[in-house]
Amino acid sequence: MKRPLKSFALCVLLALLACGCATVGPDYKEPTAPVMPDYLEYEDPNLDTAVPAEPEWWKRAFNDPILDHLVETALAQNLSLRSAGLRVLQARQQLAIAIGNQYPQQQQFSGQAGVGGNFASSDYEVYDLGFNLAWEVDVWGRFKRQIESASAALDASVGSYDGIMVSLIAEVARTYLLIRTTQQRLVVARNNLELQKESMRITTAKYEGGESSSLDVEQAQTLYYITTASVPSLEQSLQQLKNSLAILLGRPPHDMSKLLGEVQPVPTVTAEIAVGMPQDLIRRRPDLRTAERRLAAQSAQIGFAVSELYPHFGLGGSIGTSVSTNAGFSFNDLFSAETIAYNLFGAFTWNIFQYGRLKNNIRLQDAVFQQLLEDYRQTVLQAQSEVENAIVAFFKTRQQLEAIRLAAEAAKRATDVSTVQYEEGEVPFNTVITTLQALISQQDALAATQGSVATNLVAVFKSLGGGWEVRQSQDPLDLIPEQTRKEMLERTKYWNKTFKDE
Repeated sequence: MKRPLKSFALCVLLALLACGCATVGPDYKEPTAPVMPDYLEYEDPNLDTAVPAEPEWWKRAFNDPILDHLVETALAQNLSLRSAGLRVLQARQQLAIAIGNQYPQQQQFSGQAGVGGNFASSDYEVYDLGFNLAWEVDVWGRFKRQIESASAALDASVGSYDGIMVSLIAEVARTYLLIRTTQQRLVVARNNLELQKESMRITTAKYEGGESSSLDVEQAQTLYYITTASVPSLEQSLQQLKNSLAILLGRPPHDMSKLLGEVQPVPTVTAEIAVGMPQDLIRRRPDLRTAERRLAAQSAQIGFAVSELYPHFGLGGSIGTSVSTNAGFSFNDLFSAETIAYNLFGAFTWNIFQYGRLKNNIRLQDAVFQQLLEDYRQTVLQAQSEVENAIVAFFKTRQQLEAIRLAAEAAKRATDVSTVQYEEGEVPFNTVITTLQALISQQDALAATQGSVATNLVAVFKSLGGGWEVRQSQDPLDLIPEQTRKEMLERTKYWNKTFKDE
C-alpha cells in the first residue's frame, strides 16, 4: 500500500511542478493603429478638443424633456439591447466553463445492483459502487489560454453591448428629431396652403371682375393642388417615423400623441461642441474596444493551438467495491476491506504523428489573428473618418442654415409685396406665382435644414462613441429586466444563484 501511494504522490508532485513551467504561444500585446493628431476643423473656435464629450450629451445638446424620457424608456425596454445583455451572460458562462476546465475534468460516481444465475443453479445477487476521477494537468498553459480567450471574449461582448447602447440612444434622438422636422414641414405646407388659397380667391375675384384672364386662376389652382399633394406624403413619413420610434422603445406601433405631446419646432442647438482629442476615440468608442478584445481572444487561441504540439499529462484514480453472493459475500460486505479496490495512475498522451495538422491549425489561428488585426486598424481609420464627416457636416449645415433663413425671410417679404402689387394691378400674376413658389420652397428647406443641423449633431456624438457611460459601473447583467430574469428562473432554477450574486 505504501509503495503505490508514494509513486502516485511523486507523479502528483512532478505534475504540479510542471504546471508553472511554461505557457506556450505568443503573449498578447495591445495593437497600434494610426491616429490623427488633431481634427481637420481644429481651428474652428466652436470645436473644443480640450474637453471630452459629455456622457449624457443629448440632455445638454437639445434640452428637451420629451427626448430625455424617450431615451430612458428605450434603454429600459429596447429588445435589441436586452438581447445584447443576454449575450454578455452567455460569454460569462463560457468563461466559467473555461475556468472549470482547470479542475478535474472527469468525476463519475456509479452504482449497480442486479441478479444473475442460470437454469442449473440458483440465482445470485451482485452489488457494485465506484467513483473515478481524471485530471489533465495544465503543463503548457493550454487551459490558461482558454481562460484568457474567454475573458477577452467577455470583454468584447460588453463592448458590443455598449456599442448597441450608443447606437440606440443616437437612433432614438435622430428619429425624434426627424419627427419634429417632419411636423415643422407639415406646418409650413399648411400655412402656405392658406396663402395660396387666398391667392386663388384674389385671382378669381379679379377674373370675375374682368381684370384678369382665366390663366391667373388656373395657375393659382395648380400651385395650390401641388402643395396639397405634398401633405399626404409628409403625413405618411411622419407616421412611419413614429412607428420606428415605437419599435426602438420596445413596443408595437401605436398612437404616440400622448408621448410626443403637442407639435413642437426642431430643438435649437448651440454651435459649440466638445469632442476631446482624437486619441480618446480608442478608449471611448465601444466598437474599437470590441475589436481590440476580439483580437486578444484570438491571440490566446494561437497559444492553445501551440499547446497541442506537446504531450498532455494526466492524473487520475478510481475506487470501488463489488460483492456477489455467488462468491460467498453479502450486501453487508460491500464496504469491507476485502471488497474495496482502488487504482491510482499518472499518464500522458502525445499526438506525435499529426504534426502537419497541428501546425496547420497554428498557422490558421495566426492568420485569423492577423486578419482581425487589420480589421481593427481599419475600424480605427473608419472611426476617425466618421468623426470628421460628422463634424464637417454639422458646421457646414449650420452655415447653410443661416443663409436659408435669410432667403426664407426675403421670400416672405417678396410674397407680401407681390400680392399687394398684383391686387393693385402693378405686376402680373406670374410674379405672385414665382414668389409663392419660392416661399414654400425656402420655408420647407429651412425646416429641413434645421432638422439636418440637429441630426448631424447626433451623428457627431454617435461617432465619438458617447452614451454608453450612462450605465456607469453597472454590469450589463444588472440591466437585464426583472421580467426577463423571472422568465429564465421559471424555465430553470439554475439561474437562481447567478442572478442573486449579480
